[in-house]
Amino acid sequence: MADINFRNVPPAPNAQTPDPRSRTGNLRWDIIELLFFAYRDFVGDADDELEVFGFGRAHHRVLHFVHRYPGLKVADLLDVLRITKQSLGRVLKQLLEENYIVQKTGNSDRRQRLLYATAKGEALVGKLAGLQTDRINRALRDIGPEGAETVRRFLRAMIDRDDPDKVLETILRSGNASAKEPA
Repeated sequence: MADINFRNVPPAPNAQTPDPRSRTGNLRWDIIELLFFAYRDFVGDADDELEVFGFGRAHHRVLHFVHRYPGLKVADLLDVLRITKQSLGRVLKQLLEENYIVQKTGNSDRRQRLLYATAKGEALVGKLAGLQTDRINRALRDIGPEGAETVRRFLRAMIDRDDPDKVLETILRSGNASAKEPA
């Protein structure tokens, strides 16, 4: 494969679409591409492990949020993941059938379906989170606590703030234990 210097690759011209730089000033190709490759490698660590179980990224996302927010309603999970019932159905069915997640009926509203990770699900989530934490810790090692806080602020700023999602509100709330520096 050719060695590509992404900083010097000009955007492809398109006669039908005006150059977006004429509207928006300088585009942030550097950050866009760094985010692309960081995401690719961040999820890639977990993807390799998930493949062993016949799972994909959708399984990982469902397991992650069900584990982190025990009793999460199916309706809230749909909102968090921004997917349809149909998209969630296949993934959730497999996780339920293979005993990674259990579904319980709500106490006050019997129509609610509440999701909980089983011990098997928690073990898999822990393994995946461990792989991703190792990558994060390697990346943060040289930038120190102030740099880590800058990274957190940057990532929070990238998230739409007008999202009414309850889980997202919990994540963004300052003082959330999961957002703090590891001990």
